[in-house]
Amino acid sequence: MSGPSRPTIYAVAKVAGVSISSVSRALNGNTSNLDMVARVKAAAEQVGYVPSAVAQSLTTQQTGQVAFAMEDIGNAAYLAMVREIQPRLREVGYRLLLHATGADVQDEIEVVESLAQKYVDGLILCPIRVTSRHIAALRDPAVPVVVIGQLPDEVAVDNVRTDSRLGARLAVEHLHAGGARRIAFVNGPADTIPGQARYAGYQDGLRTCGLGLDDTLVEFADFQVGAGRDAAARLLARSDLDAIFGANDLIALGAMHALRSAGRSIPDDVQVVGMDDTTLAETSFPPLTSVSLGSRERGRIAADMLLGRLRAEANVPQRVTVAPSLTVRESTREVTG
Repeated sequence: MSGPSRPTIYAVAKVAGVSISSVSRALNGNTSNLDMVARVKAAAEQVGYVPSAVAQSLTTQQTGQVAFAMEDIGNAAYLAMVREIQPRLREVGYRLLLHATGADVQDEIEVVESLAQKYVDGLILCPIRVTSRHIAALRDPAVPVVVIGQLPDEVAVDNVRTDSRLGARLAVEHLHAGGARRIAFVNGPADTIPGQARYAGYQDGLRTCGLGLDDTLVEFADFQVGAGRDAAARLLARSDLDAIFGANDLIALGAMHALRSAGRSIPDDVQVVGMDDTTLAETSFPPLTSVSLGSRERGRIAADMLLGRLRAEANVPQRVTVAPSLTVRESTREVTG
């Protein structure tokens, strides 16, 4: 047995005492007759009429939706961005759609190319690899796009980035100032932009502190807790170390698990520093010293950039860099002098 039929525009027109075309103009904001608009809206509420989002998007060429495509929705760094992006969009009537790419290049390319289907009005994209295919897809996107992360200068889209190379150097210098001399590094994949930048920053920090690069103190893994734990266990099995720098907080937390399993005290035996300064760093035991890359600020700036594009306020591509900073907690020793 079928349920009650959904109220139609015909019912609204009958109650309001106007034509169907007048109802359409009133609901789509295409009339200056305020009295008619009020009558139509009152009639729509009376009969319980809800305009079709699909029909409205065909009329206005707008969906009222923005997509945010990132590697991993569960990563606290991306969640921090979402907490800034979503409220700013909601304030002006946009709905935020989330999509996890799993850092799959093909998926990211398809997300950009499918913008031609106009399922959203704009896209915020956060890739950890940027290939020639990304550059080609971003050359002429169908709707405004903002990229969070490093982009080549020739890519003419708005871009908010951070300096994770400098952040990695800050981490190493802090560990050295706390007495560490055998500073291990657990990185993410070497073929990613953050992996390359953080490895370069680790080496910068070693040079600044007068320490040589020891390959036995370096592990490349994935940006996940389990990968960090396993990589730290391998380091402990083969190397004498007194500090571990994890390329993100998840890796660092995994390293802390491995240290506890091995009976090593943090920070007395081994100091640990992470990167991203997520809520996980605050709630770990002991609380994790971490380099902030301004995830919330990058999310806020990206949202503002996109809204500016949607309002046609900007002409040339914008580039903004958020500086890193160190948040010292109990996983490292107090620096004196």
